[in-house]
Amino acid sequence: MKNYLIYYLLITLSIIVNSCSEGFKEEYSKLFIALTEVTAITTPTTDTTPDYTFSSTESGAITYGGSCSSSTTIAVSGNNTITLSSLSVGTYADCTITVSKTIATEKSEKKLSGSLTITSFTVSSSDNTTTLSAPDNLSASGANNTITLTWNSVSGATSYTLYWDNVSGIDNSDTAITSITNDNYTHSSLDNGSIYYYKVAAVNSSGTGTLSSVSSAILASNIQASKTFNDHTYALTSATMTWNNAKTAATALGGYLTTVNTKAENDWLTAIFRIPYGQSWIGANDIATTNTWVWDNGTTDNDNGLTDNICGSNGCPNSNATWADNITKKWQNLEPRGSGATCGYIWQTSGTWDDIACGGSKYAIIEFDL
Repeated sequence: MKNYLIYYLLITLSIIVNSCSEGFKEEYSKLFIALTEVTAITTPTTDTTPDYTFSSTESGAITYGGSCSSSTTIAVSGNNTITLSSLSVGTYADCTITVSKTIATEKSEKKLSGSLTITSFTVSSSDNTTTLSAPDNLSASGANNTITLTWNSVSGATSYTLYWDNVSGIDNSDTAITSITNDNYTHSSLDNGSIYYYKVAAVNSSGTGTLSSVSSAILASNIQASKTFNDHTYALTSATMTWNNAKTAATALGGYLTTVNTKAENDWLTAIFRIPYGQSWIGANDIATTNTWVWDNGTTDNDNGLTDNICGSNGCPNSNATWADNITKKWQNLEPRGSGATCGYIWQTSGTWDDIACGGSKYAIIEFDL
């Protein structure tokens, strides 16, 4: 009887061992390595050795398939960043990564593996990559805590990004306003007493294009209009005042009463400020010495004397000074002709100048260097 009991126990133990072994084999056979893409390769890219990041549930040896390879041959559990070996220009849709390892027991071993196909990407030649051109004619016009910006549209652009700051030297590290779908933008709820600087760039699926030239506008309680021309910002006072008070206001804002360098600038100032708002002080004056005319900022513009040719060959009074075309006169006929300290302003809607006593009352055009 005792022997039968021993045999029974041995048979039962054998069944339990076999059952556990079969269960282990079944679970063992289910083990595998899972790979997941973490960071795909930007497409298109001009980088011929792009980085790629994937995640693996196990460490193991890496093998590469398709058209891609890398010097990295070992994966760790978790994220892995590899650098692909040099690639030619073209589209890559067949690149694969496989991670494998072998698990050994006393009686057997099991090879585990997992594979991943790299999301298709294109390597482009820098010569063939079209960078969107910079938008032309960026203009900033400010008043009442709001600046309105306009620019020329760029062919191929799907949107625009506007970069801005309160200091000059704008680049793409400054505050960005993105996804602008029109060739204009209204920047509102701004603070008076500040100059706002802007650049704009066109955007499409290939990225962000070249930045435009800078434009700026000033917002202040005593300014009714502000706009940029030829890399300078101009502002018109909101009230008429004497020339000296206008100079004081300009200095307080960090500018000066405008120096008019060219006929194009004079025509622009006339169209933007004189015609819609009224007669406007400029920086020309003979306050220090009668009939010796100078500018508020006292500088020349390295233009062979054109800027400082206020009195022409006749001298003043009755200047015959002309613009570079040697035809168009700066002053209205027989002007300036005041006696004593007088100051200049844009008089006629044609843009010609006149002078009156500096104690007169006019709007004033203030200029700021960018």
